[in-house]
Amino acid sequence: MGLLDILLGRTRPVRPDLDRLFALPSAAVTLEAATGFRPTGQGAVCFATVEGAAFEQTHREVRALLDADAGRTPVGLSRDAYGYSWLVSRRSPDELPELVNDLHAVNSTLEANGFGPQLLCSLAGFRDTGGTGGAGAPEDPGGAGEGPAAVDGAAGGRSLALVYLYKRGTFYPFAPLPGARERRDNPLELRVRAALGDDLPVEKDLGRWFPVWGAPGM
Repeated sequence: MGLLDILLGRTRPVRPDLDRLFALPSAAVTLEAATGFRPTGQGAVCFATVEGAAFEQTHREVRALLDADAGRTPVGLSRDAYGYSWLVSRRSPDELPELVNDLHAVNSTLEANGFGPQLLCSLAGFRDTGGTGGAGAPEDPGGAGEGPAAVDGAAGGRSLALVYLYKRGTFYPFAPLPGARERRDNPLELRVRAALGDDLPVEKDLGRWFPVWGAPGM
């Protein structure tokens, strides 16, 4: 970074570090001990929708790569109300390392084929069926505004996602409150941040804790 950049307050973009995704399995152990949330085995990669033959070919390569794993649920693709696309991987709850490999492979393949600028985030879903996750009045640290979200949510139990921001190389928790209204459990999110501070690089700017309402993989 040059002197002019320093004087003008400009910062160089953080280089994406996809290997940080591999910290999720160990973080999941900490998360369960602190909050009772367990992996669902579901996760997704969100990216800005791209039209064209090159992207369609890359998309087919990604699905072929992941679907080559015999005995697994085929990878799904959905588009949310905001126009973002999600590649969804579904594993059994005890296969979080395999799920992380899927998320890493999707990101890496899209990046290698020149679609890194379209990558937005990845998430792994967690569920607390025993009601031990805590609750509180929501005061949205990231705002309840629009963000990449899909229309199909998961039912049963309380949901939590650990979201990885591709362009920041950081994670944040997203905990929607049960019910039809788009409200989030911010006390739980802050509790998760405190619990995982030694396991994951947690995003410090709460304004970047974007809501992913009804995202697949949760």
